[in-house]
Amino acid sequence: MLQVLACGAVVFPGLFVAFRRILPCFFKNWTDADVVLVSERLVSSIHALMATAAGIVVVSACRDNVIYDRHWLTTYFIIWYGVPYMTYDIFAMYLSHYYRYHVKGHEDYKQHSLRTVNSFIRKEFLLVLHHIALLTILLPVTLFFRKDMGDFFIGCLFLTELSTPFVSMGKILIQLSLQDCWLHKANGGMVLFTFFMCRIALFPYMYWMYGRHYGIPLYSVPFHLPLSTNLGNSCILAPQVYWFVLLCRKGYRLYRRSRGAPSPVATAPAADAGKDD
Repeated sequence: MLQVLACGAVVFPGLFVAFRRILPCFFKNWTDADVVLVSERLVSSIHALMATAAGIVVVSACRDNVIYDRHWLTTYFIIWYGVPYMTYDIFAMYLSHYYRYHVKGHEDYKQHSLRTVNSFIRKEFLLVLHHIALLTILLPVTLFFRKDMGDFFIGCLFLTELSTPFVSMGKILIQLSLQDCWLHKANGGMVLFTFFMCRIALFPYMYWMYGRHYGIPLYSVPFHLPLSTNLGNSCILAPQVYWFVLLCRKGYRLYRRSRGAPSPVATAPAADAGKDD
């Protein structure tokens, strides 16, 4: 019974509902869109911290033999928290999208409908595709098709969530009108650093660890791996690079604005580049 209550299918929706009830008590001027956005970000941060902690445990336990060492937390976390969270987060992102336009009085957003769902999918297509790909491709592969090998690399993938709390903190600071304080600037630096290290540089590191295990140089590792593995890693890495470029552009605009100089990309559309997985 306790295990069922502690699983992600209960924890994450439960936290989301709790935050939606608690936040209006402290921030009475917030709209429904504000409350849903911050609630979603807080739950994302909690999941990210859990995933990061699980990744540290798994990586530390399996670093001696990155191919064959096992740790029970790898599969346990995916089943009990990874799958439920990804499913919940699609719904939470939709609610955030819906209320963002609902409070502005958009005609199509007076109530939930297929039109609002289609609008959400079109606007957040890359994020929705990212979540669905994780649920339908990556998670089944990690559970059933890796022949009980490579827990170390799954732990590394857990570590990609380390940047999420900083991304969420940036959104929350803006919501609190603290975007001009030093904390927002310091947090922006941490966003770029953790995003680059844990979502981009992590992949060459995993290839290097694989090469070290087999005694081959880093540049030979892609030719030592199956084509499907390289393609899978490329599909995971590509959106991370795209989001990182958007984050850098946004950071550059903020830097130019803080220096009082007109930004050459000031007219570029704003991008919600950090919401991840």
